[in-house]
Amino acid sequence: MKTIHVSTGRPYDVQIAPGLLTSVGALARELAPGTRKAAIVTDRNVGELYLEPVRSSLEGAGFEVAGYALLPGEASKSGESYLALLGWLAEQKLTRTDIIVALGGGVVGDLAGFAAATYLRGVRYIQLPTTLLAMVDSSVGGKTAIDLPAGKNLAGAFYQPTLVLCDTDALRTLPEEVFRDGAAEVIKYAMICDCKGALLEQLKGDALRTKPEEIVAACLSIKRDIVCEDELDTGQRMLLNFGHTIGHGVEKLSGYAVSHGLAVAIGMAMDTRAAVKLGNCPPQCLAVLEELLALFGLPDKTDYPPQELYEAALSDKKRAGGEITLVTPRELGFCELMTMPMPEMLDWIETGVSL
Repeated sequence: MKTIHVSTGRPYDVQIAPGLLTSVGALARELAPGTRKAAIVTDRNVGELYLEPVRSSLEGAGFEVAGYALLPGEASKSGESYLALLGWLAEQKLTRTDIIVALGGGVVGDLAGFAAATYLRGVRYIQLPTTLLAMVDSSVGGKTAIDLPAGKNLAGAFYQPTLVLCDTDALRTLPEEVFRDGAAEVIKYAMICDCKGALLEQLKGDALRTKPEEIVAACLSIKRDIVCEDELDTGQRMLLNFGHTIGHGVEKLSGYAVSHGLAVAIGMAMDTRAAVKLGNCPPQCLAVLEELLALFGLPDKTDYPPQELYEAALSDKKRAGGEITLVTPRELGFCELMTMPMPEMLDWIETGVSL
């Protein structure tokens, strides 16, 4: 088992190993010896596979357990779903000494985490990510959120979990398209903070499928270091948004029919093409990125016009006044933050359409 310790304002451990879902009861009891209730939040697809084993583990450790299953998909990260979940937690008479368990992918983790942050002004929660994307990214770092009609993740809170358990056995049940989503985020880590190229080289082989514990741990070590330096996302943590500004625009314009990972892949490719054309980074950055995207069946372009992508970016969280901060590659495995006036963002997008 690999353990990553995250030393934020509320420190916690991330454990990475096969079989951890059935250990959640004992581990939760160690962290919360006096807790009576555990509320599991999941979606219907994940619930069919893992709700009962997790429930059994928690009940075996003496918890009174209730389960809540969302409809799968980004549409469940809505204000309506959030209020419905809060109402259900109140119906269960959950108290501030109880815990919420987020069992699922990024949608479940973001929504359950936001509910945990705000119900009774804060209840402890445990992340049990079941997708690659959630394991390497959204389950760690304390970003919780829901979407608004104007854009993605526009209402939320920074609220760290009490524990994160990445059971890599869950990756075996992922549909290929969901696995690809996570691969995009793994590639992101290799592009932003892998100057020695170790992660990049592993991704060119089959390590992501054959040694998932290693890859997840490598990504989370990068994320841990960045988050501990900038927990509230005012500086270096923005590096984790490589490809996300354009990517979120693609998601929004598609009505979230384009998944997060595919949209981020498009955003990374467009940002890198723009950086190469403007002389900010060598062509090798783009060549390696395109090679990795192709290897995992990820797209590198979109049919949405630059003007529409720009208008979608006007609602991006990284906008501050009349400026926006983008992540741009400088060399292979190294990115920097670049702030520009919003009108220049349209030129950036147009430049990134193609070489």
